[in-house]
This record gives sequence, structure tokens and C-alpha cells, in this order.
Amino acid sequence: MLLYYITDRGRFPGDENSRRRALLQKIAEAARCGVDFIQLREKDLSARKLEDLAHSAVRAVRENSQTARLLINSRTDVAIACGADGVHLRSDDTSPGDVRVVWERGALAREERGSVPCIAVSCHTMPEIERAASAAVDFVVFAPVFEKKDHSGAVPVGIAGLREACQQKIPVFALGGITLENAQICIDAGASGVAGIRLFQQNAVADVVQRLRG
Repeated sequence: MLLYYITDRGRFPGDENSRRRALLQKIAEAARCGVDFIQLREKDLSARKLEDLAHSAVRAVRENSQTARLLINSRTDVAIACGADGVHLRSDDTSPGDVRVVWERGALAREERGSVPCIAVSCHTMPEIERAASAAVDFVVFAPVFEKKDHSGAVPVGIAGLREACQQKIPVFALGGITLENAQICIDAGASGVAGIRLFQQNAVADVVQRLRG
């Protein structure tokens, strides 16, 4: 069961500095406890503030894991600038092909070779998953499974919808109301992993990992 932590510092208490510290501590905790992917999804920040936070997030991941991969939501430029592992795209975002071209140019500018980004895409319908699969992205996050995402207006698809999504030839992560109690049935439906915000931010990550994989 692959695990994907999606950040939201706004859910932590306190002022901005307190929320930032809490977020970086949670990122470090997730990396240390064996979470596979972490998405920095702080869409309200300016590019400058996001890049500054992303540099700190990369350090938090690198200092606590040799395998966890940090993705930046939508901003390929920020991901390249901070040395992240890849990007997480919206279904209507920049094409994965364009991301790869920009990424390779950035690698060449730094005199690197073989730099390949990890690319994930958010999907809500079967056609979106099909397009992502044809673009050879690393995986898709399919939502909402059990409850609506904030402001998306999407109707939960349930296990039947998730099972259909997992028939596509691409790894699928389940998102939307994922809990310790229902995560396993997502895997039974064919999902490669589960993703969430509250699942990780509101619990001790070590306990989450142990219960989901134990």
C-alpha cells in the first residue's frame, strides 16, 4: 500500500509562523515514518513564498528519508528551483510532456543528466484517467471516493467507481474521505495506494503507517 500525504498548513492552529513550523515537522515525520510521496499543496502562497517553503520541505524530506519523494502542486518552476522530485498536476494543467521538456532544460542548465520528474495527475472522470495514462504519468489520484473534495462540486464515486478507475493501465491512488477503516477496501478494489490530508495531519504518522501496512 503506497501512501501519499497532501499538505495543508491552514489546518494547523496558530499564526503563519506556527503553521509553517507544524507543517515542516509533519513533512519530516511523514518522510521518517515511511510515507512514499508528499505533495506540497499550499496554493495560496505567492511563487516566492512557495519556493522558500519548498526549499525547507525538500530539506525535511532529505534529512529523514532516502526514498520519500516530494512533489510540488502544479508549479514546475518551483519544483525545479527547489530540487523537488516532481510535480502534481491538475487534470486541466500543463501537459506532462511540457513538464518533462522544462524539467530536462532545467537539468541541462545545472549540467545534470538523466533528471526525470515524477509526475502525478488529479483525475475525477474516466476520460481524465485515460488521458493521463496515454501521457505516461507515474500515477493518478482519483477523487472523491467517499466524500467531496473542498469546492470541487464532484460527487463521490464510491468503491464501484474506484474499481472502474483502477481498470486503466496506470497506478491509481484513492483520495477523498480515506480513513484507517476504509483504506484497505480501496486497495482491494485495485488502488495502488491511498492519499489524504487529514489521514496524516490529524494522526501520528507512525501509527497510520503501521495500521495501514501492518
